[in-house]
Amino acid sequence: MSDTLTIILAKPRGFCAGVERAIEIVEKALTIYGPPIYVRHEIVHNKWVVEDLRAKGVVFVDEVSAIPDGAITVFSAHGISEKVENSAKLRDLPVIDATCPLVTKVHKEAQRYEAEGRELVLIGHAGHPEVEGTMGRVKQKVHIIANVEDVASLAPDAPENLAYVTQTTLSVDDTRSIIDALKERFPTIKGPDLRDICYATQNRQNAVRELAKHVELILVIGSVNSSNSSRLRDLGEETGVTSYLIDDETAIKPEWLANIKSIGVTAGASAPEVLVDKVMSRLQSLRQAEVVMLEGITENTRFKLPPEVTDKPFLIAPAKAC
Repeated sequence: MSDTLTIILAKPRGFCAGVERAIEIVEKALTIYGPPIYVRHEIVHNKWVVEDLRAKGVVFVDEVSAIPDGAITVFSAHGISEKVENSAKLRDLPVIDATCPLVTKVHKEAQRYEAEGRELVLIGHAGHPEVEGTMGRVKQKVHIIANVEDVASLAPDAPENLAYVTQTTLSVDDTRSIIDALKERFPTIKGPDLRDICYATQNRQNAVRELAKHVELILVIGSVNSSNSSRLRDLGEETGVTSYLIDDETAIKPEWLANIKSIGVTAGASAPEVLVDKVMSRLQSLRQAEVVMLEGITENTRFKLPPEVTDKPFLIAPAKAC
């Protein structure tokens, strides 16, 4: 096909500050202490990132019990429960916490509401590591709801004394209708300011909405287990634009480009820019193309690294098991 394909890149896209921080923590730990470094669960939900770190000497485990005595241990960006934290303390493992500061903020909000004697509602997806971690930061039972329909079936013990918190990978738009339904049914419910919800999730969703106005097809780079990446793909479809969630450039099918004049490319908050570059190269190998950058928000947020990888590393790197 001789006509030029217009490729429009979303802005912002890709790594958020919490993901950048988590990956930098693991990279610095490798440099300071040497491999192997043990990470409980995937450091972030991206296949390429996990495999890249694994090749450098990172060992990903499901539980703390799988980590050898004395091995440097990193908790993932999604946060962990108090039980997991305590299990590491009981074994005196040298721990570096890569939990996103915005997730930590949700943990503290949940604990504050519990201290006030309020029954907790968590807006999020059951089974997601972040949700499991938040639930494990309080002692009481937590009601998990994922949509407006769940609000109608909610049966709290103290309906007049409720509070809610949210999973950070949901945007203001994702949660607004659920929060409105909660407030309508439970007028005394308390919750955090909407501005406390993750900025990156909302920004990337807004960028997809804008992207959809200009293209006939959207490619979202991200892993299927990434909540925010999957939502970007769903959002593209909701706007009426055919959208695909792809791990990398190898997933692109040439027939997708048939009779297409414009295509949008974005990436979830856990997908690195190198994958965007690979996707762009693949598209340009299939069609003559021009690249346009969508105008959007420039994100300058940076989160401080923990002392274990900056000014106060462990004095002696613990012995590693063979």
